[in-house]
Amino acid sequence: MSPLLYYALPVLGSYVMLSIFFLRRPRLLHAPRAPAFCAQLAAHRGGSGEKLENTMEALENSMAQRADLLELDCQLTREGVVVVSHDQNLSRQSGVNRDVGSLDFEELPLYKEELEVYFSPGHFARGSDRRMVRLEDVFQRFPRTPVSVEVKGENDKLIHQIARLVKHFDRSEITIWASEKNSVMKKCKAASLPAVPAVLPGSAALRPYPREVLPLLPAHHHQQDLLPVLLPSAEPAGSCGFQMVDHEEEPGPAPGAARRAGGILVP
Repeated sequence: MSPLLYYALPVLGSYVMLSIFFLRRPRLLHAPRAPAFCAQLAAHRGGSGEKLENTMEALENSMAQRADLLELDCQLTREGVVVVSHDQNLSRQSGVNRDVGSLDFEELPLYKEELEVYFSPGHFARGSDRRMVRLEDVFQRFPRTPVSVEVKGENDKLIHQIARLVKHFDRSEITIWASEKNSVMKKCKAASLPAVPAVLPGSAALRPYPREVLPLLPAHHHQQDLLPVLLPSAEPAGSCGFQMVDHEEEPGPAPGAARRAGGILVP
């Protein structure tokens, strides 16, 4: 046996044994912390399965169904108003081929009378409220309700406007940044001090797991990051549930099934 292996093998063996030890006892390395909120039932697009997505009527309906968290998408109008809208282009939502950013808030068209639910072809949501709402209106109407705000594109002004509203309404602990792009998430987290919790995007959601397997590896500790857990069996046909959990915690039982919620969780 070479001198290198003579010393390396015991060190490697000790490392693996310690990793297994701490894997079974993670609290010895990572002290538990009390979360600011515990969201188990999230209303995606404000509750798009039962009412027109992202409208105040949909949000009110979701809260009546005991949703714990409102998941919203935001865009910026021409004069800099943050509005709740999944799409930048209004063709699908309103039948008008204009971008949100090319119109002032008062010029935004109404939603269509019915919208097909994306993940449930043939299922249409309807509602009496067809008006788009400002993020400011949502924060005022639901001051202590956790809200996840998704930023779709690389829009620095939108990010800073959202951060300003979060600070103004003192919602840092109950507002979550979300985006599919790592580059956008970095800008979102940089714009918010104190740090606003964030939903880990894409491949970044897998980063904590190597540390869980080998807990002694030096790794950044995402203290504020959350993981979205898909619960496809939590809701009736045509619906889809999401559970928000700290990445260090195990998901609980499917809350939607226990609460018998309707389609408020449809993406």
